[in-house]
Amino acid sequence: MHGAPIEHSTPPVEAKVKWAAFGSYIGSTAALAVLQAVDADHSLIAFWPDWLEAITIPLLPTGIAAVLGFRAKHTPRPDLPESQR
Repeated sequence: MHGAPIEHSTPPVEAKVKWAAFGSYIGSTAALAVLQAVDADHSLIAFWPDWLEAITIPLLPTGIAAVLGFRAKHTPRPDLPESQR
């Protein structure tokens, strides 16, 4: 009635996840650098409304992570049956 159980190996971390994490780190570092520069010179973002500053700064790491994760290729999984790839 039931087929033999499918055994799966421990999958490697996909390249997409690695690149998205790297992009998030780089974006966060860049956002921190901007925040430190702004702390020293508020005229760099003084022309933005406060609500726009709060929305824009977190978008930098999010955007970088999304682009790098989208552009990276999937990690192949030859250990899975063809129907599950």
